[in-house]
Amino acid sequence: MAHAGAAKPDPEKKSWADVEEEEEAKAKAEAEAELAAAAASSCSSSSAPIEPVVEAQAKQIEALSLSVPDDDGGAEGPPLLDDSDDSQIQAVTSGGTVYESATTFEDVKLTPELLKGLHDEMGFSRPSKIQAITLPMILTPPYRDLVAQAHNGSGKTTCFVLGMLSRVDPNRKMPQAICICPTRELAQQNKSVLMRMGKFTGITCACATPPAQKDYMPISKMAPVTDQVVIGTSGTLTKWITHKKLATREIKILVFDEADHMLAEEGFKTDSLRIMKDIQNSAGGCQVLLFSATFNEKVKEFVTKAIKDGNQIFVKKEDLTLEKVKQYKVRVPDEAAKIEVIRDKIFEFGQKVGQVIIFVRTRNSTKNVHNALTKEDYVCSSIQGSLDQAEREKVIQEFKDGYTKVLISTDVLARGFDQAQVNLVINYDMPIKYNTRDEPDYEVYLHRIGRAGRFGRKGAVFNLLCGQTDEVVMTKIEDYFQHKVPEVPNWKSEDNFETALKDAGLLE
Repeated sequence: MAHAGAAKPDPEKKSWADVEEEEEAKAKAEAEAELAAAAASSCSSSSAPIEPVVEAQAKQIEALSLSVPDDDGGAEGPPLLDDSDDSQIQAVTSGGTVYESATTFEDVKLTPELLKGLHDEMGFSRPSKIQAITLPMILTPPYRDLVAQAHNGSGKTTCFVLGMLSRVDPNRKMPQAICICPTRELAQQNKSVLMRMGKFTGITCACATPPAQKDYMPISKMAPVTDQVVIGTSGTLTKWITHKKLATREIKILVFDEADHMLAEEGFKTDSLRIMKDIQNSAGGCQVLLFSATFNEKVKEFVTKAIKDGNQIFVKKEDLTLEKVKQYKVRVPDEAAKIEVIRDKIFEFGQKVGQVIIFVRTRNSTKNVHNALTKEDYVCSSIQGSLDQAEREKVIQEFKDGYTKVLISTDVLARGFDQAQVNLVINYDMPIKYNTRDEPDYEVYLHRIGRAGRFGRKGAVFNLLCGQTDEVVMTKIEDYFQHKVPEVPNWKSEDNFETALKDAGLLE
C-alpha cells in the first residue's frame, strides 16, 4: 500500500501565485516550441492560428454553476432574517446612511432584467440572511466600501455579483467592474454565476486567468478588453493592466473574493494592492467590496485599516463551524490504515449518499492516494496546482457530471468550489500552515469542511489522525473554534462509521 502522507513538507510545494506564474511561463514556452517545430518542418499545410480563450468557455465551466437544491429551494427559499438557528451577524455601519434589510429582491430596486435573471434563471425566490443585510449596503448611494464575512454556502457570491451587475452600463463597451479571485476555478465559477444571473441584461464578462497551453498568446497581441465586467486572478489582471489591455479609468466597483487570502502576506497581497492602487488613482471613487468566509485577526486588522470609511459585517468565530455538517475524528495507527478506512469503511456507506472530496496536503499525496484507490478498482479523479487549465476543467467536469464520485484534491479546491452533491469530505492530511509542523491553517480547515453540505444540505467530515502531530493539530482546531469534535471509537468498526453517517443525517 502506498504511503500517501509524508512527514516532510513537499519540496515542490509552491504558493498559488507561484503556480500561476509557472503555468503562464510553461504555456508560453510550449507554444513557442510548437511554433518553432512547425517552422522547422517543410509541411505546407496551414494550421489554425493560436487563439485566446473565447466565450465558448462559458459552456465548459457550466459545471461550476451555482445551483439551488430542490429540497431547500423553491417556495421556501433560504433562511430569513428572523430564523432562530441562523448565526449572529454583527454589522457595523459607517457614516449617516440608514440601511433597511431587504425581505425581497424587489426591495433593493433591481432592474427588471436582473430580477428576471434571479427568479427565472437562478430560481431564487428571496434573499438569504447575508444577502438581505449586505445588498442594501452595496446598492444604496453613496456606495460605501464593505468588508463582509459570511458562511460558506450562505449566498455571498450573489451579493457581489449583483453588486457588479447593478453598477455597470451595458451600453458602454469598456471595463466597469473587476473581481479578483485566488484561483482560476473560482474565477471561472464566478463568471458562470454572473453570466447566468445577468442573462437578460446584455452585460458581458471577460475571464482573466492564465491561458491553457494550446491557447497561449503574447499579451502584446491581445485586443483591449471591452467587456463591462472582468473576473480573474491577480497575476493575470496585473499583466493586463500593466500592458494597457485592461483600462481602469471607468471601474466603479472592485471585488475581492476570498479576500483574506488575497490580502494575506503569503497570498497575493502585492498584486492585489497594486490593482487597487491603480484603480483608485485612475478611477477615483471606486467602491471596494471584500468578501470571505474567514478573516483571521491579522488580515481583519489590515482590511479595516485599508477600508477606513466602509461598512463591516463579521461573524463570531465560534459561529463559523457549520452546524449542518457533522465533523468526526478517526484515530488510525499508520498511513496504510487511512486508505483502509476510506476504502472499507467510509466508501462502504459513503458512496450511497453522494460524492466525496478527499483533501491532501501535497501533490505527491494526491498521486499516492489516487494510485492506492484506483489499484482497488475505485474510480477517482484528482486535481492539484500543477495541472494545466484544460486538465483541471476536464477533471471538474467529470466530477460534476458524476462520472467519478471521488475527487482527491490539494487545497486548490478548498475555497469556493460549489458542488451540491458533495456530502462527504475526508481530511486525509490535516491542513497546516506552510513551513510549520503543527500549526493548523484554521481558515483552510473551515473552507474544506464547507465543501460538504453546500446550500444548507447535510454533510459529514472525517478527519484522519495518525500520530502525535495530527493530534496536536486537531486539538488546536477544536480549541480555536470552541467545538469538540466527536471521535469514531474504533477505526476498524463498520458499525461505528454507519452510526456516524446516520447521526449526520446521511443514512436512514
